[in-house]
Amino acid sequence: MKNNWQYGKELHCYIVKSGLESDFIVCSDAHLGCCLIDMYSKSFRVELGRRVFDRLKHRNVFAWTAMINGYVLNGDFDEALILFKDMQVEGVEPNKVSLISILPACCSFDRLKGGKQIHAFSTRRVLNHEVSLCNALIDMYSKSGSLSCARRVFEHDCVTKDAISWSSMISAYSLHGNGRVAITLYEKMLQHGIKPDRIAVVGVLSACARSGLVDEGIRIYDLAINDYDLEPTLEMCACIVDMLGKSGQFDRALNFIKTMPMGPGPSIWGALVNAAAIHGNSEVHNLAYRFLIQMEPENPSNYVSLSNLYASSQRWDVVSQVRTMMKDKGLKKFPGCSWISINTETHSFYVADKSHPCSLVIYEMLDQLILAMKRDDYGVGFEDTVKVYE
Repeated sequence: MKNNWQYGKELHCYIVKSGLESDFIVCSDAHLGCCLIDMYSKSFRVELGRRVFDRLKHRNVFAWTAMINGYVLNGDFDEALILFKDMQVEGVEPNKVSLISILPACCSFDRLKGGKQIHAFSTRRVLNHEVSLCNALIDMYSKSGSLSCARRVFEHDCVTKDAISWSSMISAYSLHGNGRVAITLYEKMLQHGIKPDRIAVVGVLSACARSGLVDEGIRIYDLAINDYDLEPTLEMCACIVDMLGKSGQFDRALNFIKTMPMGPGPSIWGALVNAAAIHGNSEVHNLAYRFLIQMEPENPSNYVSLSNLYASSQRWDVVSQVRTMMKDKGLKKFPGCSWISINTETHSFYVADKSHPCSLVIYEMLDQLILAMKRDDYGVGFEDTVKVYE
């Protein structure tokens, strides 16, 4: 069966052959052009959507928004931000949908300044009280590390709060590991008569798992199922397993898995694998790992988790075997990236990264720090640090 985008491309060809393309290229209403841009973008063929966009003679706010949204959907945030600026240079004023579309492109520390500028723009246009825009701002600020700004939007800008507003703020506290505040906010939401949805419950359960609030998490889960008639989901169950596993209650976690209303998926076993790696429980780890590999044999994260377990017990021979398995299967895990801001300039670093122009000086400083660690007999995770550095 052909992919949907191929059918869409054939329809586009028909439009061209029928002479209809010239109509939407020159007309002021670019509705058909927007539909094509949206179709190509959602089919991960954003470059074809850009061709359509570039041929439009009269680009209205909807065409610009469709193209910006296309880049965001495909993860090309830099191009989305460039296009957002070009849109204003061309004299087209962004509307509420434009702002909501571009905000996900600002969900990182190094793009927070752009997100704040968009927030300021919405305030000047008196759009900042729109609930859907407020929800997008809360999400942007929380993912950019600015929890205080997210709470300020929630308290002051978001005059009318819906379930998504509460869920977004709860998830923000969860992301930052503030379990107690997330629980307080969740209970406040219930007091306002808003029924919890799946996203809110997952958010508060994740916060409990990160903060080690096991009893509170179990209570919230039971209330959601019994008092609010929510059906248990894999995401909710994964949070419970993660919560119990991180607290070292592996027997309880395994018993919970047995009583789940659905079969345990990769998220369940993955949570147990990571928890077992933290506590160095090789028996539970190997059990969960066996199920996980059967379900996702091509997922590199599974092998990395196993490698981390053996690294924590300094079994470097087995770590080498696991890495060889990954290499034989052609699996690679994308390295994590860290950011640091110095004098308003943001620098990014990957594992064993030497692309920075000051990398020589940076590594000389790391050498000095490692020597100091050896001198002070600092042992916790030291071997792992040296291995990663090398």
